[in-house]
Amino acid sequence: MNFLDYVASRWQSLLVDSYQHVSMVLQCIVLATIVGVLVGVAVYRSPAGAAIATALSSAILTIPSFALFGLLIPVLGLGVAPSVLTLVLYALLPIVRNTIVGLSTVDQPILDAARGIGMSRFGVLTRVELRLAWPAILAGMRVSTQMLMGIAAIAAYAKGPGLGNLIFSGLGQLGGANALNMAIAGTVGVIVLALLLDAVFVLIGRLTTSRGIRG
Repeated sequence: MNFLDYVASRWQSLLVDSYQHVSMVLQCIVLATIVGVLVGVAVYRSPAGAAIATALSSAILTIPSFALFGLLIPVLGLGVAPSVLTLVLYALLPIVRNTIVGLSTVDQPILDAARGIGMSRFGVLTRVELRLAWPAILAGMRVSTQMLMGIAAIAAYAKGPGLGNLIFSGLGQLGGANALNMAIAGTVGVIVLALLLDAVFVLIGRLTTSRGIRG
């Protein structure tokens, strides 16, 4: 059976795997964004705090994904839990770093003007600083999403959902019927979905960023 015939005969299961893959990645990006932005807000005014937060989130990326899954499986078991925690941890660095950079580069006269019209500290943060930092935060989310699309495939090692199961099954059965088709289908699926998600983030950026900030 050639590759196109394989896809045509199994398109429903491929769609399910693709949905699970994208769903897991997007949910992890949302969680990582909440955590990353909170960390960035907490430390961006402190050079030492910002350096520590960036260093810690960078250190996570030095851990091979297989090793991190292996460390979490004895604690969390197999399935969704170790997959989600691993992906969230790997997604933190771009979001934390870009949040800190975005908030730190807001012009001081803008903040002074906001305080001058009676805004509270919380109001300045939520209505001025975070809005101006949004393009940088979104860029961090975009980078993290692209990373997680590939790392999520390795979640199959921990019995996580998604296209990684096709890739692992295909590689584990090389030489058998449709083994290569399975591996190629999973790999191509990850690439296509990553490109589609990137386009979605570009569209979100255009819709949620004012022309003045984009310019």
